[in-house]
Amino acid sequence: MRRVLFLAVFLICAAGALATVFGTVRGIVHDPQHRPVPDIKIVLKALASDYSQTTQTDASGEFHFDAVPLGQYAVNVSDPTFVADEQSITVLSGTSPILHMELKLPSQNQTVTVSADAAQSETSTSTSLVDRLQIQETPGASRSNSLAMITDFVPGAYLTHDQLHIRGGHQVSWLIDGVPIPNTNIASNVGPQIDPKDIDALEIQRGSYSADYGDRTYGVFNVAPRTGFERNNEAELILGAGNFYQTDDQINLGGHSNKLAYYASVNGNRSNLGLEPPTTAVIHDAVNGFGGFTSLIYNADPKDQFRIVAQSRRDFYQVPFDPSDPNNTPGQFLHDVNWENDSLGIFSWVRTLSAGLVLTVSPFYHYNSANYESSPQDFPTSATEGRASKYEGGQAAISWVKKSNNLRAGFFGFAQQDAQTFSLICHDPMQTECQGPPIAEFDNPYGSQVAAYAEDQLKATSWLTLDAGVRQTHFSGGVVENATSPRVGASLRIPKLKWVFRSFYGHFYQAPPLLTVSGPLLQLATNQNLGFAPLHGERDEEHQFGVTIPLHGWTLDADNFHTRATNFFDHNNFNNSEIFIPITIEGARVNGWELTLRSPRIHDRGQLYLTYSNQLALGCGGINGGLTDFSFGGSCGLLDHDQRNTLHIGGQFTLPWHVSASTDVSYASGFTNGDAPQMAPGDHLHPHTTFDLALSKEFRERFAVNLQALNVANRRVLLDNSFTFGGTHYVNPREIFVQLRYRFHY
Repeated sequence: MRRVLFLAVFLICAAGALATVFGTVRGIVHDPQHRPVPDIKIVLKALASDYSQTTQTDASGEFHFDAVPLGQYAVNVSDPTFVADEQSITVLSGTSPILHMELKLPSQNQTVTVSADAAQSETSTSTSLVDRLQIQETPGASRSNSLAMITDFVPGAYLTHDQLHIRGGHQVSWLIDGVPIPNTNIASNVGPQIDPKDIDALEIQRGSYSADYGDRTYGVFNVAPRTGFERNNEAELILGAGNFYQTDDQINLGGHSNKLAYYASVNGNRSNLGLEPPTTAVIHDAVNGFGGFTSLIYNADPKDQFRIVAQSRRDFYQVPFDPSDPNNTPGQFLHDVNWENDSLGIFSWVRTLSAGLVLTVSPFYHYNSANYESSPQDFPTSATEGRASKYEGGQAAISWVKKSNNLRAGFFGFAQQDAQTFSLICHDPMQTECQGPPIAEFDNPYGSQVAAYAEDQLKATSWLTLDAGVRQTHFSGGVVENATSPRVGASLRIPKLKWVFRSFYGHFYQAPPLLTVSGPLLQLATNQNLGFAPLHGERDEEHQFGVTIPLHGWTLDADNFHTRATNFFDHNNFNNSEIFIPITIEGARVNGWELTLRSPRIHDRGQLYLTYSNQLALGCGGINGGLTDFSFGGSCGLLDHDQRNTLHIGGQFTLPWHVSASTDVSYASGFTNGDAPQMAPGDHLHPHTTFDLALSKEFRERFAVNLQALNVANRRVLLDNSFTFGGTHYVNPREIFVQLRYRFHY
C-alpha cells in the first residue's frame, strides 16, 4: 500500500514535464537593413524522415519550434517574394540553437543568408549523435544484441567481460523517448536496452550532465525511437544469415498522416557465438532471443501531443567454459545458462503552453529479470540465482525558453520491487563450510527513489553560454540516503574561428541495488570469514574541460576529464561460482582525455571518423559494501577494466553502381593483467587490432544486400582474465554474414 501511495502522490505532484529527448529551435528573420520581417513562413524538416513543423515569424521577426526531437534538420524560408534557402542544424536534447536569417530580394542576387549557433556551442556536455543510417551501415551495428553503434563512435567505450564500459565504469543510463528507464542492478544484463534496428537517432552523453540527468553517471544513451515519419505505409523485411549458424531477422512497418504516426516491429535472432569465449575454441556459447517494439504519436491539436512507446524482449545465453580450467573436473561439460527478460511501457503527454513554454507528463512501467542456472551436477559447486525487478514511476519537468534563458525544472521517481532467489549446492568435499542440503534464500526487497531538479542555461552573449543547476535525490531501500548534486558549466565560442571551449564541474549520485544477504547465505559467507555490509549509493565528483574546432567542414572535439568516486560500484563472484554479488569499493579515480574527428562528405563520396581515448581507472581502498572481509584501507590499484588506449578509425563510402562500403579499424592497448604485479611492466595484457568491413548494394530502391565481416583477420588474443561469465575472455573469432532488406508498400 505504501508503494502505491508513493506512486500516486508522485504522479499528482509531477504536473508537467519536458521529456529530455526534445530541444527547441528558434531564430529571427530580418532584411538587409537588419529590420525584423514578420509573417514569413518557416519550415523545419527532419533530414531522415517526413517529420516537419511549420510556423510564421511574429511582429518581431522571431520564430519558435518547440518539442523538436533530437536529430538533424533542415530549416527553410518559404515565401514567394524571396528565394528559399536551406540551413542544416543538429538538435541535441535540452538545447535551443538560434538561427539568424537575412532575406534578400531577387535583385540582390536572390540569396538568403543564414547563420546558426551550433548545438554543441550551447552545452558543456560531451555528446555524440548516431543516426539510423549510420547504424544500418556500420559493420555489425544493426544486430539485435550489438553495441557497435556505441563502441565504434564513442571514445572510451568498449566491451570487456561481456559488459559495456565507458569512462571506466559500467553503470549507464538508457532513456527511451527521453524517459529514463531505471535499472539499479549491476552486471546482471548484457546487450542494449533496445534493438538497434528500432532506433532513429541515438544521443550519447559522456560526463558533464545537466541537472536533468541523474542516476548512473558514466554514460547516458538517449534514444529517439523510430516513429513512422520515415515511412509512408511501408513495411520492411530484414533477413540475415552467417557462420556460427547465426540469423538476425526483423519485420517492421510504419506510416504517418498529419495527426498520427505509428511504427511496429517484431524480431528474432540466434547464433552459436554469443558471449565472449574463455578460450580460442567456441564451446557451449549459443544465444537466441525474440522481441517486439512499437511507438505511436498522436497530435490531438497544435498544442497537445500524445506519445506511446512499448517494448518486450527475451534473451537466452549459454555460458561458455574452458575445459582445461583447473577449477573444473577433467572431462566435465558445463551447462550454465542465463535468461533475461525486459518489458517497458511509456506514455507521454506533451503540452505546448505558449511559444517556448512546454510541459510533459511521462508515467512508465519497467520490468527486468535475469536468471542464472547451472547444472545440479556441476563441480565444485552448482549455483542458481534469479532476480526480477519491477519499476513504476514517472518523469515530470517544465521547460521555458525565453530570450537568453533556457530554464528547466522537474521531478523523476519510481517505486521498485525485487524478487531475489539464490541456491548453492557444494559437491567438493574440501568445501566443508557448505556441505549438506542445498543452501537457498528468497528475498523480496523494495525501495523507492525520487529526485527534483532545476537547471538554467543562460546565453549571456552570442559567444558565451552559462549553465547552473542542482539535483536533489532521496533514496529509500536497504539504506535511506539523500544527495544534493550541484552542477555548473560554461561554453565559450570564439566568433571568427568558431572554436568552442567548454568546462564543467559537478556532483552525481547513483542509487544502490536492492541487494540483501541473510539466512543460510549469510552463514556461508560468515564461515568463509566474510560478512555483508549494506550497499550505499555511489557519489561522484567530476570536472572536465574541452574544445570543439570546426575547419572546412571537419570537426575536431577534444576533452579532458577527472572523476573521483566514493562507494564505487563493482561486482565479485561468490564462492568461485558464476554468481556475481554487487559490491562497493571505498573509492575510485578515473581520468583521461578523449578525441573525436569527423569529416564532411568528401566529394560527395565518403565520410571519415576517428575516436580515441587515453584513460586511467584506479580503485582505492577495500570493499566497503556487499560481501567483504572488512579489511578496509589500502592504496590505489588498477581496476580490471582499465585500458590506457582505445582507438577507432572508419568511414562510410559511396561507390559506383549503387554500392556502398563501411569500415572500422579498432585498436586496444590491453586490459589489466590480473595475474601480474600492478604498476609494473606486464601489468596489462597484449594489445590487439581488429578490422571490420561491410559492403552493400541497392536494387531499384526496394531491395538491398549487405555483406558484413567482423574481425576479418581472425585475430584471437586474450581480451581480459577477470572471472565473469565463463572465466577469461578472448576476442571473438571472425564472423561473416549476409543481410537482405526488402521494402514494400501495403
